[in-house]
Amino acid sequence: MGAVEIIGLAASVSLLAGWRLYFTVAVVGLAMQTGWVDLPHQLVALDALANPWVIGIAALGALAEFFADKIAWLDSLWDGIHTVIRPIGGALLALAIVDPGDPAWQVIAFMLGGGASLMTHGAKAGTRAMVNTSPEPFSNVVVSTGEDVATGGLLLLALANPIAAVVIAMLILAATILSLVLIRRALGRVFGRKRSTP
Repeated sequence: MGAVEIIGLAASVSLLAGWRLYFTVAVVGLAMQTGWVDLPHQLVALDALANPWVIGIAALGALAEFFADKIAWLDSLWDGIHTVIRPIGGALLALAIVDPGDPAWQVIAFMLGGGASLMTHGAKAGTRAMVNTSPEPFSNVVVSTGEDVATGGLLLLALANPIAAVVIAMLILAATILSLVLIRRALGRVFGRKRSTP
């Protein structure tokens, strides 16, 4: 893997960790343990993800998140708790992917990975909070299932094709920025309307 592919993989994994941290860790760990992903020597720090204990705990977390994310308002509580956990996890994943021999790149990866995870987490949490205002319970399940499928598909594609990881990272980033702008506008309309009513 070249520098661009490594950066793309680090960005993709960090951005997806903002949506589904436990699932991302479990899938990356399984891919490494089965030999599906052959990592270059500079990524040896990721070997910890292939540990059966790490995979098992991440899988349990992914299972808990799968069910918590389908229940309206419980998903917002879950997102609130993970406002700190997901960005730290994304930062650590990005940190493990870049060259450990260059401390400057380590700091850059940690900051950008955490920022990317926080941004996707914010877009996810904001979108889900807005979906929770819907009176019917099905929209929450549909949106959550869509996030599950998108995370799994994009993660597998990023692991299978490092060049695709760069494109995936850019698409997720663009979608996240668009979501945050739309959430901001919607909140502006809601709070603007409340201020204008006597």
